[in-house]
Amino acid sequence: MQRQEEMQKLAQGEIPESWQQKPHRLSQKDTDAPWTKNNGQSSFGYKNHISIDVEYAFIRRYQVTDASVYDSQVLRALVDVQKQGEQLWADSAYCSESIEWILQILQFLSHIYQRAYRNHPLTAKHKEDNRERSQVRAKVEQVFGHWVNEMGGKLMGSIGKQSVKATIAVKNLVYNFKRYGFWENKNPKAVG
Repeated sequence: MQRQEEMQKLAQGEIPESWQQKPHRLSQKDTDAPWTKNNGQSSFGYKNHISIDVEYAFIRRYQVTDASVYDSQVLRALVDVQKQGEQLWADSAYCSESIEWILQILQFLSHIYQRAYRNHPLTAKHKEDNRERSQVRAKVEQVFGHWVNEMGGKLMGSIGKQSVKATIAVKNLVYNFKRYGFWENKNPKAVG
């Protein structure tokens, strides 16, 4: 019961009294990131939203948010409006009429993954389009796979949003250095 009360206080932006009485306990708790539910599963922490280029898979832009922020809310921070006329690939979290409208105004060619809605299944054309889009989108998932397999996983040893942001920035930079090394070894003329 005490744990549930503590979680309710945190959800309201308050620090539980029991934590205030034990400063050492409070110093080990991250009070910046709220709990959230996604598809019935509770999560706590932060997200690393990234934008990569399709050709070389370098991270070009990123945004760190707490886990409760929906992916499409950070699209503006990830899109380089200077690159009008280029193609934009994204998963179904970015699928909405308003985003499609904005991309059309900005002259981006949208390749956003389509999703089915209740009583509106995907057409055969949408399914085929999604299969093609998956091949390009898989490059983004490779970044996170690299994090898990070669960079110590997605768990952060940091406490607090600013500390986590710094840790993620360094991991993104290290990923890009590794990516550069990959391309330099594969084809020295392509990257230089």
